Amino acid sequence: MGSEPRRNGAIGSGGAAGSGPMAGLVVSLFFAWGFITVLNDPLIAKLKALFALNYAEAMLTQFAFFLGYFIFSAPAGAILGRFGYVRSIALGLVIMAAGCLLFAPAARLALYPLFLLALFCVASGITLLQVAANPYIAALGSTATSHSRLTLAQAFNALGTFVGPFIGALFILQNGVAAPGLMSAALLRAERIREAQIVQRPFLVIALLLLLFAAVFWFLRRRAAPPVAAAHPSPFRRALLAKPRLVFGALCIFVYVGAEVSIGSGLTNYLMQPGILGARAPAIGAGFAHLFHLHASFNPAQVAGTMVSLYWGLAMLGRFAGSFVLSKAVPGKVLCAHALAALVLALAASLSAGPQAAAAVLLIGLANSIMFPTIFTLALEDLGEETANGSALLCMAIVGGAIIPVIFGATADTIGLGHALIVPAACYLVIAAYGWLAARGLGLRAA
Repeated sequence: MGSEPRRNGAIGSGGAAGSGPMAGLVVSLFFAWGFITVLNDPLIAKLKALFALNYAEAMLTQFAFFLGYFIFSAPAGAILGRFGYVRSIALGLVIMAAGCLLFAPAARLALYPLFLLALFCVASGITLLQVAANPYIAALGSTATSHSRLTLAQAFNALGTFVGPFIGALFILQNGVAAPGLMSAALLRAERIREAQIVQRPFLVIALLLLLFAAVFWFLRRRAAPPVAAAHPSPFRRALLAKPRLVFGALCIFVYVGAEVSIGSGLTNYLMQPGILGARAPAIGAGFAHLFHLHASFNPAQVAGTMVSLYWGLAMLGRFAGSFVLSKAVPGKVLCAHALAALVLALAASLSAGPQAAAAVLLIGLANSIMFPTIFTLALEDLGEETANGSALLCMAIVGGAIIPVIFGATADTIGLGHALIVPAACYLVIAAYGWLAARGLGLRAA
């Protein structure tokens, strides 16, 4: 019920005419939500300075964002079942655009809670896109090539996460992240509004592009499309919670997303520290300006923000290499090795300084690369008919991206940003234990 009308044969099994262009459009969505998601990284650094926030308060941006994933997952499934793939994608794009447009009143009023509301709205739209686009791209065309389409889509998502911090740093951090100085309340408000106007501009451009995308999908809503499965996953079934491999896997998804997001969120401020790259930032900024043929040098905030792209770019490259390694090695062992590498790198970045500390924290992106998909597949092994329900439980565990960054921020406020890397380090220790137990089958045999 509610799916788009089917014409001209079974798209999901044979590949109807026109499915290629539609698949291209859907693949582009993966780039879009990857790009928008990582704009949070430079945005956090800007908002922290603009509103004189401590790290825990600044990490509320990620709390608001990933809370949208958690709350909107079940409604998104119901919307997909009611309206079908194409209409749901169009609605998701409109919701995302509405969230981006909320940056305008947030900037005009210079209110931090309004920025949080805007991010929650954007994340809600992304959730609907993910719920609709992942199965849709698999169903568009022959089942024999579904894996290649999904791999291509995920590659575009990784490309978005690589490009996003660079573009965000260029525009959001163009005036740096210096906190407003001592001034009257009226002047402080005016200064915040002026700087917030800079923050809103890229999001308003993105809103326009999303609305154009939504119009295209709405125009194509009557095209033939595969039916939506009438499944209603229930992630809290007793039979699922009795499976230690799945439950431990959900915990690992929780801590992995939390660790990855914590590091990405704090990375701009971490790299800007005088003991890391601060003193070298002007020279690096001049080099970046020369590389991209720009007249003005990058300011220290832009230097740090653009280098966040390396963190996500290494994760992207690691996925390609990891896909080959995982075809030859035991997944649990590979996961354990990557988690231990991330743990060592996090501790090294926490206890050292200078370029070596910067290199260590950026290399965590490479160690992160295979963790999410490997945890996901290990956790779902041998679930059979319960696979959809198990997948729903794992997806709900992504809420770790809301909880752990706040813990990371509170720790940074207490012992310093560098030393706060012990929080993701502890997360990686949990993941390493899961990989080791899964590889040896100790206590995690799928029953």
